[in-house]
Amino acid sequence: MSGNSIHIDPLEKKWIWAVSAIVVLTWIVQLYYAVADSIHPPSNVEVIDSAKLHMTEEFAEENLGVKQEADGSYTVTMVAARYGFYPPLIEVPVDTTVKLRIASFDVLHGLHVPGSNMATMVVPGYVSEVTTAFTKTGDFPMICNEFCGLGHDYMYSKVRVLAKQ
Repeated sequence: MSGNSIHIDPLEKKWIWAVSAIVVLTWIVQLYYAVADSIHPPSNVEVIDSAKLHMTEEFAEENLGVKQEADGSYTVTMVAARYGFYPPLIEVPVDTTVKLRIASFDVLHGLHVPGSNMATMVVPGYVSEVTTAFTKTGDFPMICNEFCGLGHDYMYSKVRVLAKQ
């Protein structure tokens, strides 16, 4: 053997090939699903102009908040902006379908209500929509779980789940 050659055991070569094949296969599967499912932001892929958000009918300041629908469910319309969710308090009844529609005024935000399955990314230029039902009464924090700037720590709101009347 010359001084510059490296000996690799045949079993090690097999493992190198096996791991390489798994990595390549994983990339192929990810690429396939990315193309087949047309990479989209989370939610219902509803486009909106973030710069004119406050001028739209649905996200105008006077239209934000909780509205009861004809079928008894509730729709909550909110705006995320550095550094808060607006309105800062929403009240909904327990064990009732709640559809949250939220849009970002400025940057990427995350929305999470601990103790529930309500979590979504709020991407500028899109309306994020989540449907859930809260199973326990009480006050729950609504926090931003995507870093959105220096005031990120103070970006929260509250969900108050009330007993049915």
